[in-house]
Amino acid sequence: MPKGAESLLAVLAAHDVEVVFGLPGVHNLAIWEALRKHPGIRMIGVRHEQTAVYAADGYARATGKLGVAVVTTGPGAANTLGATGEAWASGSPVLVIATDIPSTLRRPGVHRGVLHETRDQKAMFAPVTKASFDVPSAQDLGAYADKAVQQATRSPHGPVYLGVPTDFLSADVPHHTVTKAEPAHLVPDLTEAEKLIAGASRPLIWAGGGAARSGAGAAIGALAAKLQAPIITTYGARGLTDSPYVVRGPVHAPPVGKLWDDADLVIAVGTDFDGMMTQNWLQPKPRTLLAINIDKAEATKNYPADVTLEGDAAAVTTALAATVMAKPASVDIESVNAEVRALAEADSPEAAKLLRALEDTDATIVADMCIPGYWIGGFHHVTRPRGLAYPVGWGTLGFGFPAAIGAAVEHRTIAVVGDGGFLFACGDLATLKQEGLPLTIVLVDDGGYGMLRYDQQIANHAISGVDLTRPDFAKLAESFGIPAVTLDGFDDLRSALSAADGPTMIVVNASLKPPINTSPRWYRKSAS
Repeated sequence: MPKGAESLLAVLAAHDVEVVFGLPGVHNLAIWEALRKHPGIRMIGVRHEQTAVYAADGYARATGKLGVAVVTTGPGAANTLGATGEAWASGSPVLVIATDIPSTLRRPGVHRGVLHETRDQKAMFAPVTKASFDVPSAQDLGAYADKAVQQATRSPHGPVYLGVPTDFLSADVPHHTVTKAEPAHLVPDLTEAEKLIAGASRPLIWAGGGAARSGAGAAIGALAAKLQAPIITTYGARGLTDSPYVVRGPVHAPPVGKLWDDADLVIAVGTDFDGMMTQNWLQPKPRTLLAINIDKAEATKNYPADVTLEGDAAAVTTALAATVMAKPASVDIESVNAEVRALAEADSPEAAKLLRALEDTDATIVADMCIPGYWIGGFHHVTRPRGLAYPVGWGTLGFGFPAAIGAAVEHRTIAVVGDGGFLFACGDLATLKQEGLPLTIVLVDDGGYGMLRYDQQIANHAISGVDLTRPDFAKLAESFGIPAVTLDGFDDLRSALSAADGPTMIVVNASLKPPINTSPRWYRKSAS
């Protein structure tokens, strides 16, 4: 009979897991020993539990595969909660495996003082996971691991917690056979949706993260071509399709917002119309709304839909594109895109240089919650699905660098971070060097928390707590054996990115104005 740790890895391998991120602890060492012997799963050891989950999330966003983090008990598990919350709010398929104290030492309802003991470890994860499970016995370990994986990867995706008492890992357990069932993507009746589309003269497609996760890009492109309708993508759907109907800018830009205002039908695919995209719902309710979503409640919780098609975004949109009648063009999308480009150039010439430096890159870009990241999230034209990861689900500062570690496992990656957020996880420069990942860090140093400094300035507050003492970031990187270069401004950034090979840091001394997609500058708020 296999040991519990071996059974756990066998389940992961059966679900095609090839890499896990984690940190060893006294209670999970049996998993590390099993990983050492396992031929098909790579363990990437990180320097903080939060990094383990961020990296798993970055890996999931960049690849579409399950991201797995293995951490230890009590404080180790608790350290993951911020990153798990970001995965939850962004719908990332992530499995957090945390050990717990030995089952033989647990006394229900009593905190006995066992090393790393928590009264209810699973309860900590309930608000920030799709589902959470405690393995009840060693014999159930394989079955519960299987159930946890399937929950995380079944639409709608989300992080799942699996708690495993440490003694179960060394126990003899029965072999568990994994059965992978392909989901049946049923298409609902399209009659009412077809009527809405037939009666519309200015349709607009709004594609969200659910559309990206379902792989609906080709279907949305086909529907847009049929209707000659502009496509607005949310942050989670950037790069969804290379259709010429994609609007290359955020809905927070007035020329793009006007498309929403003028539309007589919005076709929403895989979105819940969150506050970050709608300027906290200052965008007016659509005149007519057709929603396509795997979850009807999510589709209609913020704007009521006239018709809801409940089902997989790709399957339903494919069927709809095949049945609707073609329409003439009602919007000159090239003109809208040119207007957005001109707006960005005029608003911040320095930010425009950053955007030009990133044009045409084939790298995955992972942006942090920082002013350069806000510019990229709003205005960078992403050219392929999963080409951008941006933490606006929960808005977790410090996401950028550790999530980029996960993304870089399978693809060259550029992390765009600020000096403040990078310091959250700078110790994982050691991980970057140890694993030799193809990751370039673009660290924009503006002397602290630039966005918060701006917030204080416009509120007429004294500048307080936001100007930071920082290290010499280039020397910090070099101390870990990572080549680094320092630039003043963005003029030479494109050539520096072209020269980067393997783990690299590019420090850019620059201060940017926040873009119009940041909440202090929302145009609908100032007009209300």
